[in-house]
Amino acid sequence: MIVDDEQAARVGLSEIISVWGYETQTAGDGLEALEIAAEFHPTAVVTDVFMPRLDGFGLLNRLREEHPETAVILLTGQGSIEDAVRAVKEEGAFYYFEKPINTRQLSVVLQRAIEQAASRLENTRLRRQLGEYGVFGKLVGNSQVMRQIYTTIEQVASSAVSVLITGESGTGKEVVAQSIHQLSPRASRPFVAINCSAIPESLMESELFGHERGAFTGAIAKREGCFELANTGTLFLDEIAEMPAMLQAKLLRVLEERKVRRLGSAKEVPVDVRVLAATNKDPHEAVRRGEMREDLLYRLNVIHVKLPPLRERREDIPLLTEYMVKELSNRHNRPAKLVSTEVLEIFSRFPWPGNVRELRNVVEHAVIVCDSQRIEKQHLSPQMFDGRSLKNEDSITLPVPISLDEAERQLILKTLIRTNNNKTRAADLLNISLKTLHNKLKAYREENEE
Repeated sequence: MIVDDEQAARVGLSEIISVWGYETQTAGDGLEALEIAAEFHPTAVVTDVFMPRLDGFGLLNRLREEHPETAVILLTGQGSIEDAVRAVKEEGAFYYFEKPINTRQLSVVLQRAIEQAASRLENTRLRRQLGEYGVFGKLVGNSQVMRQIYTTIEQVASSAVSVLITGESGTGKEVVAQSIHQLSPRASRPFVAINCSAIPESLMESELFGHERGAFTGAIAKREGCFELANTGTLFLDEIAEMPAMLQAKLLRVLEERKVRRLGSAKEVPVDVRVLAATNKDPHEAVRRGEMREDLLYRLNVIHVKLPPLRERREDIPLLTEYMVKELSNRHNRPAKLVSTEVLEIFSRFPWPGNVRELRNVVEHAVIVCDSQRIEKQHLSPQMFDGRSLKNEDSITLPVPISLDEAERQLILKTLIRTNNNKTRAADLLNISLKTLHNKLKAYREENEE
């Protein structure tokens, strides 16, 4: 919306902004603008400062109260520049221009203002959704640990800071990255995801940075890498600890200099990319093992989001199940709408080594085979009962008497079974160092050999 008491000025500016592809409305002063805003709900307001009835500063204050998501850009003459600067710094104005306006600069600022306002609107929608349903975008859960994660996502989304997301496989690390992107001013720009463990080492450098024609055998055409594809947007590097050390050094250089050089090229290309990274390993343990550069960890780990495994937020399982049943029933056009109490009890006892991803697979199977509105025990897949005791997966039974060493041995071996032989995770659960765990296992092997 353009607000100016001079008709020629507001009409002329409205025509220019319309050419840029925006829908516009005009008002002759602040009070008229507020009346129109009640119906029009403007994403951004460009307003003159000096106007009758309600001036630009008064309009800014009213809009902050009544339409807090709306971005306000002030147009000021020489006499009110100082007040306009203060309005930007202290009162929430997005920007100010001194007349006459540089339309090219206005176009850039207006685009940024609309992106930021859209991010605020999405943030408000998600907060309302969370309060009503316990759902934050594609993240589901009302547990305290998940609410803390939602808060962190909201806090970091508006910046360009790097975020390291950790958690076991299947906990939703990419969903967190997508949520950060969708709430950021870059939401309308590309989101590019790459799994560092799924790409052969020989191709990873080209995948990240691109290559020129003839750079290597098979390079028959120039190709942009992920950094260029994600330019002005967000690049998500999943399983970052699996990246070869040599490439980690090159990645660090790109993050520091914001420039990439394609394979076979002497020219550097500037890029504006926000980098989010994830790993299912303990990053500090990965550094100790030489799998991850310490300087790269510090560069990526400005903000750390640690996702809990599903077994540590079991109170979220009913809500997650309900959400998945609704979504998957609609997708597959199936009748299931409800889940029996018995099934929810089974879910609450199950260890879920595959976390949310595994729960989704189980729910999807049940939705497809269920011919009624309620999912019952018989609709669950065999994996729920095949070789994994629902009652004893999270417990261990020891005979009495038993030596302390033997009890420790059984506990360690049981924990390794539970973590699918993930020694780093097992050491974390047992609250011992990885080196201690390796030493224990070595001793057990030597005893068996004897």
